[in-house]
Amino acid sequence: MQGPWRDGDGNWTFSGSYDPDDVIFLLNPARIEPTDIAAKERLIQSGARHYSEMLSAEPLPDARYLRLYETALAANAARVRHDVERLALAIAERPQTASSCVIVSLARAGTPIGILLKRALRRIGIEAWHYSVSIIRGRGIDQNALAYIARRHGTANALFVDGWTGKGAIRGELDRALASATSGFAPFLAVVADPAGCADLAATFDDYVIPGGLLNGIVSGLVSRSVLSDALVGPDDFHACLAMTEHAPSDLSRAYIDTIDGAGDWQPTTAPWSAASAAEIRVAAQETIAGIAAECGVSDRNRIKPGIAEATRAILRRVPDRVYVQRRGDPDIAHIELLASEAGVPVVERNLRSYRAMTIIKDLGGDQQ
Repeated sequence: MQGPWRDGDGNWTFSGSYDPDDVIFLLNPARIEPTDIAAKERLIQSGARHYSEMLSAEPLPDARYLRLYETALAANAARVRHDVERLALAIAERPQTASSCVIVSLARAGTPIGILLKRALRRIGIEAWHYSVSIIRGRGIDQNALAYIARRHGTANALFVDGWTGKGAIRGELDRALASATSGFAPFLAVVADPAGCADLAATFDDYVIPGGLLNGIVSGLVSRSVLSDALVGPDDFHACLAMTEHAPSDLSRAYIDTIDGAGDWQPTTAPWSAASAAEIRVAAQETIAGIAAECGVSDRNRIKPGIAEATRAILRRVPDRVYVQRRGDPDIAHIELLASEAGVPVVERNLRSYRAMTIIKDLGGDQQ
């Protein structure tokens, strides 16, 4: 693997704008020309290109949207810290953990949660290492990244971390990738919020605003979504990414982590996540998605993006057709209503059961990959 991101001992050193002690991204920064959002959507839905081969430019949020982010951070920082600490305690009780563990976060939504989890584990005496790796729907997980981790730490005490579950697509991708590989990793997935009911461990089923989900690269270490194309990724390379250094003056990545890590106490108002309840939540989530698909005439469920975070990202990065919300005026979806209004996208109130928001991507013709 070529590139400048190795130290004298051959260790990969790329950490984006984060402290290298918090995370190492097993991604290879590359020059990637942006693709217009509408053009990208047509290419994806026609089957001409896979979504992972392209990136669209990420514009900086305007002042009004940033105020919504700041409001969400003030409201939910303590809850995120509480939920991460709940995860850390549960991980510490796993027999695989003993006195140490390896956190493999799924770039990039899982990266901030992985950082917070590493800090929380260290506070309770668990030594933790944290790597963030690429996983791509329809393409699998970066096996070169897993091999790198396995050479340095083995596989016995590793677990995979993401921010939330949506439909469970990444859960399925993780299961398929590790079942067909000889990596030795178990597909154990821990998340903060599990409204899809498909994680192995979570803090809550609640679909609530994890503030980092409102923004893109400027809360993700100035690192783009991962990219996988033959032009950028050779057989021995990690998956590629774009280092978004042009946004450095607006970067909130470290401030976001420090705000949550320094937040005060939060008192739970709902029951904690439990494996016993996951199957019931999973059925409810799948029934909701199936109902929406039938109502909208959607045959390709990749066009349905459930959950606050996924609904937000679909408006920001794709071509939305409509947005469903559990309740208009819900403070946790204020940013979604703003984005939808600015994009001229209708917002429909509907019972979504375990979800509070859902975006339907516009059909531009052809099946989506």
